[in-house]
Amino acid sequence: MNAPLPEFQRFQFAFARHVRDPRGAARPAGVPARRMGLYNELLYNNIENSLNACFPVARALLGVRRWPRLVRAFFRDWRCLTPHYREIPREFVRYLTEMAEGQPAWLAELAHYEWAELAVDTMDAPPAPACDAEGDLLDDRPVLAPALMSLAYAWPVHRIGPAHRPRQPAATHLLVFRRTDDTVGFMELNPVSARLVALLQEDAPTGRAAALRIAAELSHPQPEAVVAGASAVLSELRAAGAIYGARS
Repeated sequence: MNAPLPEFQRFQFAFARHVRDPRGAARPAGVPARRMGLYNELLYNNIENSLNACFPVARALLGVRRWPRLVRAFFRDWRCLTPHYREIPREFVRYLTEMAEGQPAWLAELAHYEWAELAVDTMDAPPAPACDAEGDLLDDRPVLAPALMSLAYAWPVHRIGPAHRPRQPAATHLLVFRRTDDTVGFMELNPVSARLVALLQEDAPTGRAAALRIAAELSHPQPEAVVAGASAVLSELRAAGAIYGARS
C-alpha cells in the first residue's frame, strides 16, 4: 500500500485543484476566501492574457462568451508539460488538438497557425551562413531563413476570420519565416513550391538541382519548365524575406 501523503502535500493538491477549478473544487480549509479569490483571479488572468495576445482571430471568432469558457476549460483540464510561461500558447494548441470538444473543425489548425508566428519569432536558430543577397538562386545554393516553418493544413487557416468561416476543408501550404530584420513574414505555397522549400531545407546543392528533382518526381515532360517555375518561386521567396541570398 502507498503511504498516505504528508499533510502539507495534501494541502498543496487541494490548493491546486481549487485554483484550477474554483467552482468544482472546495477551497482548502483555513484559507481566507478573499485572498484565495485574488490568487485565483491573478493566475487565471495571466493565462488568459497570454492566450488573448497569441490567438486574436480565434478569440474574435468564438466571441466574448465561448472564448473565456474555452480558456477556463484549458486551465482546468490540461496538464502542461513545460514550466516555461512562453510555452503556454503551444500547450493550448495541444489541448485543442487532443482534448477540446464541441469546437469548430478548423479551430485547432487556426490556433496552430496563429501560434506559428510566436514560435518563429522566438525560435532559437543558428545564424545564417554568409551569402550574397543578390546571388544566383538557380546555380548556387539558396540560403533559407534559419527561423522558418513550412506548414500544411487541411483548412485555409490564413483566410479564416469574422467574414469567412469555411464549411469545407481545403488543403493549404503556408510558410512562416523570420526575416533579416527579425520581423515575421507569411507566404502561401502550392504543393510544388512547398516541396521546393522542403528540398532546400534538406540542403539541396542548388536551386536548379532541387527543381530537376521535382521534375523527376512529377515525371514532367519538360523539366526546364519546372526549372523556370522554380526560379520564379525562388525570386518570390527572396523578395518576401524567406531566402536571404545564395552561396556557392
